[in-house]
Amino acid sequence: MASITSLGIGSGLDLNGLLTQLQQAERAKLEPIQQQIETEQAQISAYGQLQSALSAFQASAKALNENEAFESLGTSVEGSAVSAVSSNDAQPGQYEIQVAQLATAGSLVTERLDAPDTALVSGQESLTFSLAEGTIDPITIEDGSTLEDMRDAINSQSDGRLSASIINDGEGYRLSVNATDTGAAASIQSTNFSQILDAGVTTSDTQVVQAGQDAAFNVNGIDIVSASNRVEGAIQGVTLTLSEANASSTVAVAQDSDAIREQITSFVDDYNTLKNTIGSLTAYNPESDRAGELNGDSATRAVETTLRQALSSSVSGDGFSMLSDIGISLQLDGTLEVDDDQLNGIIANQPDQLADFFAGASSEGGMAGQISTAIEQLVGPSGRLENAVSSSENRVASLNDRFATTESRIDQTIERYRTQFAAMDSMVGQMNQTSAYLTQQLATLGQIGQN
Repeated sequence: MASITSLGIGSGLDLNGLLTQLQQAERAKLEPIQQQIETEQAQISAYGQLQSALSAFQASAKALNENEAFESLGTSVEGSAVSAVSSNDAQPGQYEIQVAQLATAGSLVTERLDAPDTALVSGQESLTFSLAEGTIDPITIEDGSTLEDMRDAINSQSDGRLSASIINDGEGYRLSVNATDTGAAASIQSTNFSQILDAGVTTSDTQVVQAGQDAAFNVNGIDIVSASNRVEGAIQGVTLTLSEANASSTVAVAQDSDAIREQITSFVDDYNTLKNTIGSLTAYNPESDRAGELNGDSATRAVETTLRQALSSSVSGDGFSMLSDIGISLQLDGTLEVDDDQLNGIIANQPDQLADFFAGASSEGGMAGQISTAIEQLVGPSGRLENAVSSSENRVASLNDRFATTESRIDQTIERYRTQFAAMDSMVGQMNQTSAYLTQQLATLGQIGQN
């Protein structure tokens, strides 16, 4: 808007102040629109909180809608001989394990040299290693290579099957080569190290070979040999890691009651979090006369009704039919509470019936499936909450348009006032000049008459 600082010069009136007051009065018309926009935006944000809490509860319900959730097995180990991890393929049982020896990797230490950084070969040579079983490609040793160069060549060319380092035994330097795999078959038996050295290079002592060995252990009296200390398949679905020779362990595979209980507890906790979120968003404080963003909202009431019906519904089957049958009850405040003793007993003694209750025979047949489907009708693409959010967003867009139109109209009105005030200021200024002139002329005529 154009500057109004010159208004009032001609008339002597405070037209700037008057125009400012008129502008403030006109812009007050924008305040209710802005308040409506802020209210709608707060409601959209509240819907987002509600959708997030509903999605978290739905995720807990979906987790219980899988039979695998009730088939998890846990593994416990007593004794120091092994550690064990089970998979879903494992079967409940107890296994006595005796470890006679651990699997070790074979190694070879070359003859001793005086220095690690002296050239040892002339021309390109091939360094070979003989294994107990299988072969390994020759290692290319370049012209002028030192002991350190040989080490690096072995490490880079052996496809990870050999690991080389340099040992100083106090009298000289040796190349130490270890098989990376454990077991007797991977043992290094010999190398042509000394044969590829220059004629002038002297060595002392001899090669030292330490053969690898297989692990030897037995499970429930059955002897087993393994090239690795990590053993799969000896017990179905269980991976054993042998850790101590001449020791024993008892491995027990049983249903993981803690995992099942944790999933059901998470289901209850996520619902109670959802319920508390709804309570916060719909609350009313009479002392401060403040209401939650979704107080009285029909979509939120529909959410509460849908959840209450889903949690109070029953499922068909020969086992449990309602949440209260497994120790989960709906309280007067709308939250869920777990009877730990009742639920623990069911997990321990009736896991199959518990799985049927939550997961059912189909994706929507059990309690968890029914709840997940009910929530999907609320938060899905055409769900009640999605429609409510879209309605609020449309209202915000409409209010923004109304705000812009009203603001433009106000600017036009103020500009019209400014033009009118400027014209009035000019006219009053001219009248003041005319009045001053006439007053001066009349005074002059009075003086002439006296003379």
